[in-house]
Amino acid sequence: MAKRQTALAIDWILLTVFLSIILIGWLMLYTVSYVGPGFWFSFDSIVGRQTIWMGISAVAFIAIYTLDWRIWNTLAYPVYFLTTFLLAAVLVFGQEINGANSWFSVFGFSFQPSEIAKFGTALALSAYLSQGTVKMDSLKDILLSFTLFTVPAGLIILQPDPGTALVFMAFTVPLFRAGLNASLYLLGISLAFTLIGSLLWSPFILLLIILLVGYYILISNSKEKRIPFSVLALLTLFLVSSFSYVSYSILLTITIIAGIYFYFLVYKRGKYKILYTTAIISVLYTILAFGTKWSFENILKPHHQDRINVWLKPELTDPKGALYNIIQSKTAIGSGGLTGKGFLDGNMTKLNYVPEQSTDFIFSILGEEQGFLGSISLVLLFTLMLFRISIIAERSTLPFIRYYAYSIAGIIFIHFFINIGMTVGLMPVIGIPLPLMSKGGSSLLSFTIMIAALLKMDQSRVR
Repeated sequence: MAKRQTALAIDWILLTVFLSIILIGWLMLYTVSYVGPGFWFSFDSIVGRQTIWMGISAVAFIAIYTLDWRIWNTLAYPVYFLTTFLLAAVLVFGQEINGANSWFSVFGFSFQPSEIAKFGTALALSAYLSQGTVKMDSLKDILLSFTLFTVPAGLIILQPDPGTALVFMAFTVPLFRAGLNASLYLLGISLAFTLIGSLLWSPFILLLIILLVGYYILISNSKEKRIPFSVLALLTLFLVSSFSYVSYSILLTITIIAGIYFYFLVYKRGKYKILYTTAIISVLYTILAFGTKWSFENILKPHHQDRINVWLKPELTDPKGALYNIIQSKTAIGSGGLTGKGFLDGNMTKLNYVPEQSTDFIFSILGEEQGFLGSISLVLLFTLMLFRISIIAERSTLPFIRYYAYSIAGIIFIHFFINIGMTVGLMPVIGIPLPLMSKGGSSLLSFTIMIAALLKMDQSRVR
């Protein structure tokens, strides 16, 4: 019997997790706004305005859910161009808030077009990847795919809002599912490692690491591997054990001498292409390492340097200045212990010790009042949400829905990973809100629309 396509039940697990996170966020914002005693509420407060946005989002959810999901496939490009146009328009007509020209003000409400642009970009990229003629081994298709999300990301950088622009890297997730070569992701990771490593350590250390990696690649292409690998292992152990008390010039000289041996092994086999490629890549990575360090010291302004040092070298920053937010956030989270101080009983929250605790650092409130158990429960909820979205992606027989689901999963993951990482000092403070929890109507509305559309698409699966 042929399979038939019918409307199935909504994914109640995803919907329940979605609503649960929103409720937790509302409770945390209630804590921030609370002036007690007893039950207290005002529409002029932070939690009051968020409640209004929750009502607007609920209406949007119902409206999206009643539509035929295929309308999003049909209107994918018009929605994308509209949201991209709004990103360009906000640069000219937008309202500046916190140093970024990222907002439209409409009837007393501020609206951030970059939030809805995530939805538009997810639709357009999914529509493009779902075309049968698009292949991830074609340079043209790869460039067009990257253009679809780098254009809105570039406009957001101009606002400037680099934190939100970084979220658009989430669209590399559906590209991977579409078959983009995994080596490109390894290339991206290695570039990130070089950039961060050159700021965290001396560029000379990076040079030694680059040479060692290059030698490993060469050995992998040599005929005899046992002796060369043994030499490389001994060289690595020597560099690690003697770096603190042997001069850099001596270490570099020994490393280069060993490199001549490795290059000779590959040269004998006539693999000139791998020799040239490895040499060129090593030179480029070395230039990147030293160039990054130079740019940091000579181009970046002091406050930009402080932001990076807060993340990578907190001992170099002023604990009463740039480091203050992180110290207060970590203190609030740590003070919660295992079970927390209790709802509405967070002293640091009440006294507003943690700046931006209703937006960037809302996780600090949860950590103080609900402790480790409450914090890990929220992490598990987000993990379950991502798991359910991936299930929806894989059980769909339609490429458009699959790529859309992975786009949403990528956006949510980057948001919650970086935001929670910011609050505990593991990631730089770049102003990324916690999805469905942080104060912000534009963010809540955007995520609601994305999840509602996904739940509706999921109902189209074959029984």
